[in-house]
Amino acid sequence: MAGMACLLAAGGSYCQAAAPPQGASPRLSLTTKAFNPGGIIPKQFACDGVDSSPDLEWSNAPQTTRSFALIVEDPDSPGGTWVHWVVYDLPAGTHNLPEGVAKRSDIQTGGRQGYNDFDRLGYNGPCPPPGAPHRYFFRLYALDTFLNLKGRVTKAAVEQATKGHVLAEGELMGRYGRNDER
Repeated sequence: MAGMACLLAAGGSYCQAAAPPQGASPRLSLTTKAFNPGGIIPKQFACDGVDSSPDLEWSNAPQTTRSFALIVEDPDSPGGTWVHWVVYDLPAGTHNLPEGVAKRSDIQTGGRQGYNDFDRLGYNGPCPPPGAPHRYFFRLYALDTFLNLKGRVTKAAVEQATKGHVLAEGELMGRYGRNDER
């Protein structure tokens, strides 16, 4: 079985989930009710709609998790990867974010939001130029510490602070495109 390690023993066999490859982080399960993995992100979560954040839910965090960080980005942006959302210091007991998280530094359920590439706090959704749909990656990290970042926090600051502290990762990708008829 893929992802399983099995041993033959007297009286039968014994199987258990195989450990992730050395150096790889275990996987978090990251989902949303807003769209299927790889599916189309609804307009309400984009600049063409209300531009509210979708709900997110996760599980499978290691027991030693102290906090979570989330980064949402578009690697297909014409000028290079574009950051749409930076969240950090979500307490370990947090397993979801509701739809429409307020665009301010503190999150009601705990945690903080940083600045995106629109130069705004919080979530700003897909807003690609007309043409082929872009991919939007929601990446969640389980960390063994709180980042306790101060000042104008960006993706770069979160990525730097998480080095050596990532226990597990999860990813969800959605697509959004715009045609000339807006």
